[in-house]
Amino acid sequence: MEPQSNEEWQIEEGIPQVDDPFIQQYMRGRSSLILEEQKQRHDCNLTKALPPTAAKACNIISRIRDRELHQLSSSSGLDDARFPEAKSLDWDRVQKTKLWRIIKAMPKGSLLHAPLHAMINVDLLIEVAFATPGMCVLATQPLTSQSDLEEKAFIFQYSLAASKDTEDRPTVWSSAYEPSSLIPLRKAASSFPNGGENGFRDWLRSRCVPQAGSENYHSRAIPLVNSLLSYEPILRACLRHVFAWLRSDGIRYVEFRTTFTFPYRKEGEDIPEEGHSDWCHVFREELARFQGTQEGQGFYGARIIWACPRSLSKRDIVENMKDCILAKYDYPDTICGFDMIVDKDDQHSLTDLVPILFWFRKECSAEGLDISFCFHAGESLRTGGDQGLFDAVLLGARRICQGLSLSQHPLLIELIKEKKILIECSPLSDEILGLTDGIQTHPLPVLLSRGVPVSLGTNAPGLLGEPNDLTRQFWQAVQGINSMGLTGLAMMVENSIRWSCYQDQPSAEWLSDLREGILGEGTKASRLQEWYADFEKFCQWVTEEFAEAEGEEQD
Repeated sequence: MEPQSNEEWQIEEGIPQVDDPFIQQYMRGRSSLILEEQKQRHDCNLTKALPPTAAKACNIISRIRDRELHQLSSSSGLDDARFPEAKSLDWDRVQKTKLWRIIKAMPKGSLLHAPLHAMINVDLLIEVAFATPGMCVLATQPLTSQSDLEEKAFIFQYSLAASKDTEDRPTVWSSAYEPSSLIPLRKAASSFPNGGENGFRDWLRSRCVPQAGSENYHSRAIPLVNSLLSYEPILRACLRHVFAWLRSDGIRYVEFRTTFTFPYRKEGEDIPEEGHSDWCHVFREELARFQGTQEGQGFYGARIIWACPRSLSKRDIVENMKDCILAKYDYPDTICGFDMIVDKDDQHSLTDLVPILFWFRKECSAEGLDISFCFHAGESLRTGGDQGLFDAVLLGARRICQGLSLSQHPLLIELIKEKKILIECSPLSDEILGLTDGIQTHPLPVLLSRGVPVSLGTNAPGLLGEPNDLTRQFWQAVQGINSMGLTGLAMMVENSIRWSCYQDQPSAEWLSDLREGILGEGTKASRLQEWYADFEKFCQWVTEEFAEAEGEEQD
């Protein structure tokens, strides 16, 4: 007797068949449930509306990604091709792949999370500092131990008088150093105890670059870099480099965050200016100069989110806010937002600062100024580090930076969607800074699956001191998140344009533009239309340049 087939066995046992009506009804319900969930994804509408060429480009990119990640994993000895750590990656090899070439060419819209101190190539900054006459250094105490060199304050200041001082004063590396006294840069470098000038350059670089697993990058780097950017010639040189670098990465608009805690000095002036209006003047000049060049064609512009450190005393915070209001009054097209940033462990929470923030809003209103809130909040996955999210929502922030702990707050997620608040995520930077272990533990996939509006940004330079461009952020997202493809990236680019502060807008107009999107009549709508035209050209290029990937599937 021949053994029963599986089908005969199932019938004998009374097991329902797949084509039975009630099983088919179950399968239809299952498909409906899956579709209903997919409707909540951030890129659902875009996926349904893709033209044929874009859909074809999506498939090509997915196949190229899967193939190259397998090759990268095999050659690098990685356990999982989708989850390589940033410090383990051979970025030189990554940049030779087809996937990198594709993402590099993708039009990327706006960069909304861009700390200015993290946008500058560290080696370039050091060279500019040494090439600038009159540069001096100072410290608040002698730097005589290894811990002093790693953690204590060390900043730059222009002083022609001090740079010409020939008196044999103790340098910052001596226990006899007089705190806060100016030492010529080259003298300090040549007397550095660990290798002279070369050792000094290496040490300076280490202060400006994230150290793997260290979370104190910003407290070490912000004062040092921003003290250099407070002198006109260095500011101009760095802005020229940054604008060109951003445009080469397919970015057409940027909003820099930067702190204004150091007095600004014009070229050749020992006496600093009052306030930072002249800083804004230089910023506008360099932006206009870049836009007038061949490589600056098509660059929409740049604005500043004024960032105030929470570690300042409340009196100093108020004075910093007054400085912001004055700069906004003098240069309304430069200042577009206000943030309270974390720079040290000992600092005020957003809750502590609510009365001051209400005062700031009142003062802006009295002057007829519109400075929107774009707060850092939910910056840690640890319990207790997420309370600022509630304040950011209640204070009417238009954007929230990081939001790492947002996925733990279902009610806040719904409020943020309802109030149309954008989350600025930087997964690669968060990994480099030790805030997450990698893309697999980052909350970005959860936020996207819940339909939270997100854009990608960058929060720190790479481990080698090079700026982390959006291409790196996009590459990590598309290779590290199973559900991420070209439509997911495109949706985050669209978000970056929709939530850009191209111009000051009252709340009603701002929300109207967000709702209307590409169908509106304002600046955002026209720039969304331009981006989609560029995106269609990009998709056409992908289908023509990488047609062999399409042929592989057919074979």
